[in-house]
Amino acid sequence: MIKVLAVDDEASISGAIAYALAREGYEVETAADGQEALEKVRSFRPDVLVLDVMMPKLNGYEVCRRLDERDRPAVMLLTVKNDIVDKVLGLELGADDYMTKPFDMRELIARVKALARRRTPAAPEASPNGREVLAIGGLVVDPYAHSARIGGRTLDLTPKEFELLVLFARNPERVYTREDLLELVWEMDFAGGTRTVDIHVQRLRKKLGDAHGLIQTVYGVGYKLEKPS
Repeated sequence: MIKVLAVDDEASISGAIAYALAREGYEVETAADGQEALEKVRSFRPDVLVLDVMMPKLNGYEVCRRLDERDRPAVMLLTVKNDIVDKVLGLELGADDYMTKPFDMRELIARVKALARRRTPAAPEASPNGREVLAIGGLVVDPYAHSARIGGRTLDLTPKEFELLVLFARNPERVYTREDLLELVWEMDFAGGTRTVDIHVQRLRKKLGDAHGLIQTVYGVGYKLEKPS
């Protein structure tokens, strides 16, 4: 069962989110501040974290900073702010999605479902014959099972890191501008805030370890995945 942790200092909001998601079949717990959120992430181990930004003790941005990269849930930030700078900051800190208050509960449920699908590997028995598997050098990416391996080592990727890797692996040698990647992976159509892309590419390279050179910077343009010679 998919686990969701809803965090908001207003009990009426976290309670409403929990009620709506429980009706969809999710296992849901709530937290009232950032410190409690971190504690419940460690004990409850949610697949998706719906996280308010403006909270006591630790705000949502600080919670994002402190999440353990080795077992990080998909993160959706909630805030009353609608400034693009705040949105970009959240994405740079590893958030996967962002909604502003007041929000439509049906949209929130749809977005949580999307994050859960990206986060949770499909059951092997449900895999269709001849499914797409991408292999480049020692990198093997299975979009259907949401898994990636390099040299036999499984990569622990956030949903956005995995989407980036799939996009690169499907189109080796194609150069993507930062604006292309914002539109294709984050579904944003603005020209600013491209540092979000740079930070995610840096994290992805770090997780690739010795194979970090697969993702090349094309100076003045963007990034590409380079086939080994």
